[in-house]
Amino acid sequence: MGSFVELVAGGDFPARVAEIAGSAPTDDELLDAYSRAVIGAAEKVSPSVVNIEVQLRQGTARAGSHPRLEPGGKGSGFIFTPDGFVLTNSHVVHDAGQVEVELTDGRRLRAERVGDDPETDLAVLRINALNLVPASLGDSHAVRVGQLVIALGNPYGFQCTVTAGVVSALGRSLRSRTGRMMDNIIQTDAALNPGNSGGPLANSRGEVIGVNTAVILPAQGICFAIAINTAKFVTGQLIKEGKIRRSYIGLAGQDVPLQRRIVRFHNLPVERGILVVAVEGGSPAQRAGVLEGDVIVGYGGQPISGIDQLHRVLTEKQVGVHSSLTVIRKGEKQALTIVPEESRTR
Repeated sequence: MGSFVELVAGGDFPARVAEIAGSAPTDDELLDAYSRAVIGAAEKVSPSVVNIEVQLRQGTARAGSHPRLEPGGKGSGFIFTPDGFVLTNSHVVHDAGQVEVELTDGRRLRAERVGDDPETDLAVLRINALNLVPASLGDSHAVRVGQLVIALGNPYGFQCTVTAGVVSALGRSLRSRTGRMMDNIIQTDAALNPGNSGGPLANSRGEVIGVNTAVILPAQGICFAIAINTAKFVTGQLIKEGKIRRSYIGLAGQDVPLQRRIVRFHNLPVERGILVVAVEGGSPAQRAGVLEGDVIVGYGGQPISGIDQLHRVLTEKQVGVHSSLTVIRKGEKQALTIVPEESRTR
């Protein structure tokens, strides 16, 4: 659109204004566009969504007999590879004696639990079937507050239910059922209910950007999903090892951009860091002198620009190893010495 002067100079000013006004979309057109985005995303993702039913072992099996199984909970998941790997929440399947998966086409299949990680509330199952439709995984780093998101799942057993909303906030921390803080959580107001756990959170292009994990009750419209970039790393390890071995330093943080003047002044190789929002009492981080408000930019001589990168560094090989932790504190760069412990959860 031209400037006001350009419009006047163009000659027929009233006609030009009417043309511009006439080209603006109506409310109905905007609503239709919103509906088409939700419909398109739902149609793309829904064939990948599965309903998960869990049976729990009861008592101890006698010699030569099978343990008695009783109905457990239900949840959701989604196929993410053509050969039948399914992603869901750890709390859905962690204590399961038997897991069954129902596809959108009605097929019911026994699922093998490949591995689960209670500390990130993620688990991988595998099913053996033909003609599976894997979901397309997106990039959670590209997610922005306010963007449209679509949640799919099976709340209360109602198959393939779709709800829509927006990303309410990024970089949230949420305590898992093991007590560990899960970082870089996506907050959304797309309605979730019991049974939605483990289902996909998708963007308007039908790319999965998160794994639905929790709601806050009795609040309405406060729901959480694990970022898909975190899930990509965790699933790779679970498929390879069946579990994740990690070291523990005892802090919660969120990814933040660094001020440009700080980056230039300290000649930092990163433009983002991890803002420390909480330090656990008696943890390696507390003993190292880490404070709330510090911004972590390096670990063990390596630049660190985000939570996922720090998680990749904190492997079992770091347990008991004296390492440098570089932080920005009140604009000054400081080097601390930290000694990670082995993660206390299994």
